[in-house]
Amino acid sequence: MNYMIETSGLGKQYKGKYSVKNLNLKVRPGCVYGFLGPNGAGKSTTMKMLLGLVKPSQGDILLFEKELQENNRLELLKATGSLIESPSYYGHLSGRENLEIVQTLKQVPKKEIDEVLRIVRLEGQQKKKVREYSLGMKQRLGLAAALLGRPKLLLLDEPTNGLDPAGIQEMRELISELPGHYGMTVMVSSHLLGEIDQMATDVGIIDKGKMIYQGSLKKLHHRARGSIHIHVLNPGTAIRILEEQGEVCELNEGELVFEDRTEEQIAKLVAILAGNGAQITRVMECQKSLEDIFLKLTGKQVSL
Repeated sequence: MNYMIETSGLGKQYKGKYSVKNLNLKVRPGCVYGFLGPNGAGKSTTMKMLLGLVKPSQGDILLFEKELQENNRLELLKATGSLIESPSYYGHLSGRENLEIVQTLKQVPKKEIDEVLRIVRLEGQQKKKVREYSLGMKQRLGLAAALLGRPKLLLLDEPTNGLDPAGIQEMRELISELPGHYGMTVMVSSHLLGEIDQMATDVGIIDKGKMIYQGSLKKLHHRARGSIHIHVLNPGTAIRILEEQGEVCELNEGELVFEDRTEEQIAKLVAILAGNGAQITRVMECQKSLEDIFLKLTGKQVSL
């Protein structure tokens, strides 16, 4: 398969300690790749290496199937937009004036300013001084600057950081639309697990600089299947029946909790319990959240 980003054995050492080690990224064209991990896991360092802002200690980086080197860095980055850490801007200038500076530096047509303002929904605030912008508006302005030049690849480092719930929702919607509407591939890092769960199609989970999972979000959820909860009015009878059947489950406040059961197995259990007086009131499937999956993969709670 052809990848927009592919790394091989990528690593970065600071004072003899690895912040990123042996990282093999594979980002498919046209996806939203969620780069997930706790604070300090190595997400920002990785993105900076992909942009040539930090020199790797080891490994190779391919962007658009070409190896990133000093002599072709500018050529490859012309097709790449980025928003790393907090956006840079001139507070005394308007949003539009800030974009005009970036447009001049990138040498792209001036008409693109109107297009990116529309994409990030800042047309109505483009003449306002940026120092008067809310944090969410500043983030959207940073995204607009990254979109100038119509990049094929967009790297966003914690774009929802510090936003209120409405701002997070708006940024998530904007990012989700980019591949389908504009043909972009987006790599977005976050420690907000729920955000990646709602926004990404592919995910890479990094912990202490090492990749612990990479693949489609759908496969990740399937790998950590949910549990079945059967609520009964007569738990004593239910436990006795299950013991006779050799079934193992947890009892939690009148609910029998079963892990990793097929639909056929659950149907059989329900029939046996109902037929022997357990008095079932409801059967529910509880899907694991991405937080649960992260905990299962790493064996620890993620630092939010």
